[in-house]
Amino acid sequence: MEVEKLSERYIAYTYKRQPIVLVKGHEMFVWDSRGKRYLDFVGGIAVCSLGHCHPALTRAICTQAKKLMHVSNLYYIQPQAELAALLARVAPKSIGKFFFCNSGAEAIESAFKLAIKHTNRQRIVAMEGSFHGRTAAAVGATWKASYRKPFEALIPKIFDFVPFNDLTAVERAIGEQTAAVIVEPIQGEGGVNVPSDDYLLGLRKLCDEHDVLLICDEIQTGMGRTGKWFACQHWGIEPDEITMAKALGGGFPIGCLGAKEEVMNSFSPGDHASTFGGNPLACVAAKAVLQTMQKLKLPQRAAKVGEYFKKRLEELADKHQCVQEIRGIGLILAMELTTKQAAEDAVVKARERGFLINCAANKVLRFVPPLIVKRKDIDSLVEALDKILAEVG
Repeated sequence: MEVEKLSERYIAYTYKRQPIVLVKGHEMFVWDSRGKRYLDFVGGIAVCSLGHCHPALTRAICTQAKKLMHVSNLYYIQPQAELAALLARVAPKSIGKFFFCNSGAEAIESAFKLAIKHTNRQRIVAMEGSFHGRTAAAVGATWKASYRKPFEALIPKIFDFVPFNDLTAVERAIGEQTAAVIVEPIQGEGGVNVPSDDYLLGLRKLCDEHDVLLICDEIQTGMGRTGKWFACQHWGIEPDEITMAKALGGGFPIGCLGAKEEVMNSFSPGDHASTFGGNPLACVAAKAVLQTMQKLKLPQRAAKVGEYFKKRLEELADKHQCVQEIRGIGLILAMELTTKQAAEDAVVKARERGFLINCAANKVLRFVPPLIVKRKDIDSLVEALDKILAEVG
């Protein structure tokens, strides 16, 4: 395949790619270069919330591209201001101001800088099983040792890891120099780990007692995926900072840090910046995503369809001994299998049958489809998985 040869010759080997070239997408479907169609339950890894090439999003991008794609943040940018106002309406009530960048990792780096600037402290408590990004500070807060160890010379030594869902461990880790606690309300790359009902409420209480900031990483769980705009809203907590990216642009690159007004006001001109952050094209794309999600009531839809999806997966778990557990909320769901090999084989067999699924945390099948997924799409996947699990089990 010519694309494979070109990629092997000229592209950095930083991804283990599946042997297909995707060239077209529409709603829940993508097509490869040979014309084969796939039902997409990966969605660009929780990115394509509206599905592929939604007309409202493509129209907004095309229209804006003919007017103005980029100007510097030395000037006021109308779509940027309008996007911030829209986000303020759906974000947790505590979040009042926003900083725009280009990716989730950049949003995380921004969150750490803001926390340190605001508190004048130097340490961050992070969770085992976490994933926050690949840049220096973001990967420093990421639990998986193989991601961190080769780059230890670059990583700031400011992170204190504690077990996820363990409030006692967090309390022990908080010290005089702790600026913030960072948590994914539901761990995504860690295997779709959902905390106990008292965990996030307990984190909020501990942070208040010790005058420490609480950062919610909603890069994978945000923008309606769990059935609410942000996963932390399931537990009714108000973070001091919140990060988002992925589904915010529906496939167009954009990242964002939101914070309480008094916290964000700790940033002064020159403290932080991003040349492309909040450019007109990205912000128009994100505006179109938000407005379309509101119009179609996609968070509410994700709750209902996700409940159905989870029930169908549980039926498979009851039937197949190779399934250990089903977990998740809304349309971030996981099926944990007994072995890594079984999970990897399931991904291959699903692709051969025309379904794209993803393996996370070694032996977990993760499902993060577009929020427009229909019950008939879920039924098709479940029917295929029933046969696949019989084979890999």
